Amino acid sequence: MKTVGIFPASGALGTSTLTHLLRLIPASSLVLISRHPAKLGALPPGAQTRTASYESPPQHLESVFAGVDVLFLVSYPSHVREYRVQVQLPAITSAHRAGVKHIFYSSLAFALPDGNASAAEVMGAHLDSEDQLRALAAADPGFTWTSVREGLYHESFPIYTAFFDVRNPVEEIRIPHDGGKPGISWAKRDELGEATARLISQYLGSPGPFPWTNRIVALTGPREWSLAETVQTLAHALGRPVRITPVSVDEYVAQPHVLAYFGSEEKARTWATAWQAIAAGETAYVAPTLEEVLGRPPEPFDVTVRDMVKQLDLK
Repeated sequence: MKTVGIFPASGALGTSTLTHLLRLIPASSLVLISRHPAKLGALPPGAQTRTASYESPPQHLESVFAGVDVLFLVSYPSHVREYRVQVQLPAITSAHRAGVKHIFYSSLAFALPDGNASAAEVMGAHLDSEDQLRALAAADPGFTWTSVREGLYHESFPIYTAFFDVRNPVEEIRIPHDGGKPGISWAKRDELGEATARLISQYLGSPGPFPWTNRIVALTGPREWSLAETVQTLAHALGRPVRITPVSVDEYVAQPHVLAYFGSEEKARTWATAWQAIAAGETAYVAPTLEEVLGRPPEPFDVTVRDMVKQLDLK
């Protein structure tokens, strides 16, 4: 059995993928790389842990990737292209130098299904990372990759709705978008983790060519939701009115809670490019692949929201 590494192994997507992988492959095949391995909690006997982060020197990353055959590289959690490129590309290069034979990379579902340009700042580093993977594979026939363009999470709706909080809902959502279509093919995060685990397992056990070798695979939800429909879903689950008010980027950025989240006007402005990409149709594509990999229909967005509100006992 090949050795599978997850880096970073903490975080919501990494944890979900790990949980589902443990049902598919032996724990002894896993190498879990984290800034704080102790925070990974109780692990099955046989699973290895190693210490590193994206900020670790390339030489250290190369050492912790040693002996890993297949690496699930979870992208760095930031929307700022320049910084993500500074940490992600060296990590990819270090993995290749360490002898990793295949990288599964967690990309994002903009520029769907397999475009190479995006209006969204948040997608920029993903495209650069995919280019880096292509270049390494072109130079080394023994190295391959799969980029998993993970659908925009059901659970990430706040960042696309000016940080709407179901615990403290407001009636007006002020964003630089009118709420109309094209929209977003929302996907549940844990189902994306499960599907990624299944793809890794499929790669490990495939007797023939893996169908996603040196390719992008788009994992999206089962339908497109406009932002207006997204907001009305929230309103229905909460039993109170909520509406979108289109505003300029300047007006969006000027909102105190937006500035507080991003910490600077510049970062808030670069995030606002996400709505340009949504309006251009980059996130509207619906692929059948998530259902095919899961072997069942993916959970619809409204079901996740309804369950979220019920669990919080807000209605």
